[in-house]
Amino acid sequence: MTETLIRYEDPAPGVARIVMARADKMNAINPTMIFQIDAAFGRALADDSVKVIILAADGKHFSAGHDIAETVEMYQADMQERSPRISGWSGFNEPGTHGWYTSEKEGYLETARRWRNISKPTICAVQGKCIAGALIFAWVCDIIIASKDALFSDPVVNFGVSGVEWFGHPWEMGARKAKEFLFTADAWTADEAHRLGMVNHVVERDALPDFALDMARKIALKPSFALKLAKEAVNKTLDIQGQANAIDAAFSLHHLCHTQNFRLFGWGMDPTNVPKLATVPKQPEG
Repeated sequence: MTETLIRYEDPAPGVARIVMARADKMNAINPTMIFQIDAAFGRALADDSVKVIILAADGKHFSAGHDIAETVEMYQADMQERSPRISGWSGFNEPGTHGWYTSEKEGYLETARRWRNISKPTICAVQGKCIAGALIFAWVCDIIIASKDALFSDPVVNFGVSGVEWFGHPWEMGARKAKEFLFTADAWTADEAHRLGMVNHVVERDALPDFALDMARKIALKPSFALKLAKEAVNKTLDIQGQANAIDAAFSLHHLCHTQNFRLFGWGMDPTNVPKLATVPKQPEG
């Protein structure tokens, strides 16, 4: 039986809340969680009484990002079993780059695009660490509210990858800061993220759930159609500026990194800076 890794809540009239409930694993993201969240977004979208959706998380941390305890083969097999499909791709169990590219395109890129384009306003409430793949979950939401102890990082350059699958970095913090964020792999505070415009509000940890809910209630009082079109207008403006094409291009570079790592190390990341995998022997290129 599939483990339930999220909760769907109705905390107020007009508001749905999706909560990642894998706190014992720092809400690490695996296909089960991705597709359960997607189903929850679909449920909220189909319910006309819901006008605003909150994405939140149990525990000390929002999410540690990708669950690297799962092997590539486990991830691809899990993706193969999923239905219905989000993208038009297939071949999740194919060998080599084919299966891995397809699985990540479905599980991260196209899922993120779908959530980003949901017609209802979305609010992400972030506490503690928000690492790598978790950034995708936050960035595709319309509003981000962070607790003062929140830390944002994309350390995947350390692991031989150019950035997470949804490459929103230049759009979230500007080109030069995006480069610094990636090159250094430093964790940035909620205050710094707010200064850069990536985060809308920074609040005390204990105030985070109520602050997010109060904002959702306020937004839910507005006319639904106007909210939907306001969101679409902003998203289309970003797309006209090139965001969608840039993210697609960066995803291909992301997978060029994976291919290089598979050739060198037999794994999708350089294990040198992943402590639990540092003993994986390097293989000569060629």
